[in-house]
Amino acid sequence: MHRGSSKERVQDLQPGRGERNLKIYSAIEVIQFIMAIMSIIGSSSIMVYAVLHNSLRSPEVRPLFYLSFFNLCLGFCWLTGTILYQLLLRKQDVACYNLQTVGQLLYVASFFYTVNFVWHLYIDLKGKMYSMSPWATEYAYRVGRIGTILSSLLPLVLVMPVLSVGNLNECYSSCSQRHRCLLLHTGVPNPKNSTCMSVYFYGRGVFLSTFLITLTAITALLLKACAMYKKYSCSTSVRDQQWAVISVAKQRMVLYPVAFFICWAPAAVLSTSLMIKPEEHNGFNFIMYFLQAFTAVSQGLLNCFAFGRTQQMLSYRKKVMCCDEATQTLLSRQQKKFYASIQPPTIWTDSATSTGL
Repeated sequence: MHRGSSKERVQDLQPGRGERNLKIYSAIEVIQFIMAIMSIIGSSSIMVYAVLHNSLRSPEVRPLFYLSFFNLCLGFCWLTGTILYQLLLRKQDVACYNLQTVGQLLYVASFFYTVNFVWHLYIDLKGKMYSMSPWATEYAYRVGRIGTILSSLLPLVLVMPVLSVGNLNECYSSCSQRHRCLLLHTGVPNPKNSTCMSVYFYGRGVFLSTFLITLTAITALLLKACAMYKKYSCSTSVRDQQWAVISVAKQRMVLYPVAFFICWAPAAVLSTSLMIKPEEHNGFNFIMYFLQAFTAVSQGLLNCFAFGRTQQMLSYRKKVMCCDEATQTLLSRQQKKFYASIQPPTIWTDSATSTGL
């Protein structure tokens, strides 16, 4: 069994470069550990909130619950990678390869569930703006339920060749180095093994293609929602309380796609760089490693911030609307009393008029 390519071994045996790489990967391991813990806390917070407030049946909260569940699993996957980085197992290469493959499955599932969640946000915003018929609403949410099922099945179908073919051909030999457990990349296999190279490029292709499909879909929904919001605000006059709810729904529609792009753009750039030039130890890739360690596992954390922010905005605006209504009612009462006090009596006006005549 080969333990990595000879070029990688020569690079790691060089005293200056090997020591520098070890320090860099140790720093990345610390960042990944901290971000994994924070992502686990963020995803768990959303799930606990949904359960305690009995909102799992809500068509808006249920997709976020599923997305948070996969982000939670991804956080545990990254956390396991940092633990394996510190351990020296007998078959560490097998463990690292399969852990990375499971991580890739969770990446793709997170992409699909993000599209499903943004679709539900779009339907929710459209339903608040325009009174959709019950049939249209049920049809839209039925499409969302089908998307939920496909979001679970498609990642398994796409990643299964990497798991099965890679283990049959022992492609995990490229994961013999400790930093392969950090889930930053799967490692470049031996170029002489054409099957493992095909599996490697297939895995990269699945990641990049699903990322581009997800980015295109949520961007299209976001642009459509912004255009609908602008048209609705210019052509319709609604109550302040209803407009506050619509504004919060529009903020949800913006925050979650932005969080997705922040989290996965560095990973996509790094994956593209490694496909074009499969050389791990260069300055640009190390920068992307650090960015990916901060962002790739942080979708659960950013989604928690977005969820808390929108819930706070909704509660605040409802409170302001209630206070305004109470203030306006009190003011109108005082105005009525004031106008009643300065208005001349009707009997006196009638008698004066009759006398003058």
